[in-house]
Amino acid sequence: MNSLNVFVVDDDDIYQFTLKVTLKSIPSVKSISTFSDGAEALEHITANKEQLEALPDIIFLDINMPVMDGFQFMDEFVDLLPGLDKEIKVYLVSSSIDPMDMKRARRIDAISDYLVKPLKSEDIKDILLQIS
Repeated sequence: MNSLNVFVVDDDDIYQFTLKVTLKSIPSVKSISTFSDGAEALEHITANKEQLEALPDIIFLDINMPVMDGFQFMDEFVDLLPGLDKEIKVYLVSSSIDPMDMKRARRIDAISDYLVKPLKSEDIKDILLQIS
C-alpha cells in the first residue's frame, strides 16, 4: 500500500479538522497538509515542484474560498501539470449542488470527481483505497 500525501484546500476550519481526523485513521495516508485558499496550495506546489515527496497524491479542493477559489486554482494548476513528474488526483468538494458548478467541473479533465459535502468517512476511505 502506497503512502499518500493529501492536501485539503478549504477555508472552513471545522471541515479541515473533521477531514484530517478521518484521513489520520487511514493507514495509507502518510501526510496531510491544509491550506485555506487555492493560492496557498498553488504556491506550495510551485515552490516544491522538483521535490516529488512534497507534492500531493490527492487534493480535496473546495470551490468557494476567498483569495482564490477552486475553479481559479484549477485554471492555474492545469497549466502546471505538464511540468510535474507526479500524477495528482483532484477531487472538487463543495456543499453546492448547483448543476452549473457540476457541469463546469466535468469540463476540466484534471478533476477526478465532484463530491458533495459533507463527505462520509467511508467515501473518503474508498477514494484513497482506489489510489493507493
